[in-house]
Amino acid sequence: MTPDVRSSAVPVLEVRDVTVRFAGLTALDAVGFTVRPGTVHAVIGPNGAGKSTCFNVLSGVYRATSGSVRFGEHELTGLPPHKIAGLGIARIFQNLALPPRATVEDSLLLGRHRLTRTGFLAAGLRLPSAAREEARHRERVREIAAFVGLEKQLAQPAGALPYGQQKLAELARALCMEPQLLLLDEPVAGMTADERRRTAAVIAGVRDSLGISIVLVEHDMGVVMRLADSVTVLDFGRRIADGAPGDVQNDPAVVRAYLGEEAAE
Repeated sequence: MTPDVRSSAVPVLEVRDVTVRFAGLTALDAVGFTVRPGTVHAVIGPNGAGKSTCFNVLSGVYRATSGSVRFGEHELTGLPPHKIAGLGIARIFQNLALPPRATVEDSLLLGRHRLTRTGFLAAGLRLPSAAREEARHRERVREIAAFVGLEKQLAQPAGALPYGQQKLAELARALCMEPQLLLLDEPVAGMTADERRRTAAVIAGVRDSLGISIVLVEHDMGVVMRLADSVTVLDFGRRIADGAPGDVQNDPAVVRAYLGEEAAE
């Protein structure tokens, strides 16, 4: 699968003192962390810690009350989701959002929308330039499907795939955007053990082979500890730890707030 995203110099994501308040409730309180290019950065914490709010700020769904989110030279705070996506940031949500009757190939092709240059009229008239561009996009879709292991399912309806493969198809669709940063919201939730291992291997491949930066929210601590290069821990909207997985796992504040007895075993 080419090209290697690392050749285009993936920017640093810098989250600085981000605070989000809803009607007097502080969901995030001066949270900050840095995602180094080409790494997996996990954001973890117990339910209600502020992980989803953080993701919604990064993807433009929520606007921070104060603070800054920068992706390289671009300030993301206040930008709408489509503008953030246009900067090369793709997000996968917890819930499936594939068109169930469309084929896997056509579902993945939706991810190429922001890269399409053909105008509506040229596409409608099936002009040669439009046909050539569509052929290029479909070839790229096939490459990405092969990368995640779905090349044999391209002609199947997306809704007919097993749950784990549907989640992989959503990851593939995000990759079809050619992002520099992926926001993965619980990518292995609800999967069998085999599906979790397969998906974790694909995510590792995205980082190692493509050099794409990844921000990961995930409750499966085994997956987090295997994949993450660095971890930020939130509790009640505040950052209580930030660092390498092993250091965070042994942090007393994290053990009390989140990991509990699991870390002491």
